[in-house]
Amino acid sequence: MPATTRRVLLAKPRGYCAGVDRAVQAVETALERYGAPVYVRKQIVHNTHVVRELETRGAIFVEEADSVPEGAVVVFSAHGISPEVREEAKRRGLRTIDATCPLVTKVHNEAKRFAAQDYDILLIGHENHEEVVGTTGEAPGRIHLVDGPDGGADVQVRDPSRVAWLSQTTLSVDETIQTVTALRERFPQLADPPSDDICYATQNRQTAVKQIATGADVVIVVGSANSSNSVRLVEVALDAGAPAAYLVEDATAIDPAWLDGVQTVGVTSGASVPEELVSGVLEYLAGRDFPTVEEVEAVEERLVFAPPPELRRSAPR
Repeated sequence: MPATTRRVLLAKPRGYCAGVDRAVQAVETALERYGAPVYVRKQIVHNTHVVRELETRGAIFVEEADSVPEGAVVVFSAHGISPEVREEAKRRGLRTIDATCPLVTKVHNEAKRFAAQDYDILLIGHENHEEVVGTTGEAPGRIHLVDGPDGGADVQVRDPSRVAWLSQTTLSVDETIQTVTALRERFPQLADPPSDDICYATQNRQTAVKQIATGADVVIVVGSANSSNSVRLVEVALDAGAPAAYLVEDATAIDPAWLDGVQTVGVTSGASVPEELVSGVLEYLAGRDFPTVEEVEAVEERLVFAPPPELRRSAPR
């Protein structure tokens, strides 16, 4: 196969989404303003490279706020927290910076609103995911977890006429639609959230990977294994017709055997993946006779979120 016929289909958008960019900048700004160490509860975003880079600059990642010294600075991750965590931090006198993605906060507010209206809430998501844990904490007596189209078969609610659904923001759009359809068969009066819960960046990246999947012999998704939206991209690529799809942390994780007999490689990335990791994959492929990169853009992303309120205030003197 002539080298000139080999190509890369690069799905756009790529690089950080607005929520991830806001969270990472929150840690960087806190380090500049307060100096190291700055503590971060959980991974600020689900990307191993990002976490390691921030660690080299003085960020200390902990599982829970009770591991943070009293009075220290702690940043809450983009995935959100329950009110219980917030109260624990306040009790221990921690200086908190809430980097929860505004789209996750929207889901929290919807949960509180539906609970105040005495609805049972069917939360579509993955058990133990940080975002699900945080949302559930907003209305623990009202929320029932539903994981996938079959997950609601045994859910028991108090009043089938007062049931609403919400979702984790990083799910597969198609699978969420299937899950809601199944839930509506059980609960015909199921109430919808005011707007889509799945974040715009997740939807955009899934739309883009669908566009490249049918034209690629193999799709490489750049992202960490604990990144829900990155894992979903592999599933979406396969469902859209890609013969093979793989998740890699970076170019070093690519198996050269994946490229045997391949003419077109699709490349996409999760919403928490730094731009340089995607560039590294493209460089790797260029060095293996995939010199042409064709960009496929689903939608241009222009959304920008303001910094957390705690960092909008003027720095201490």
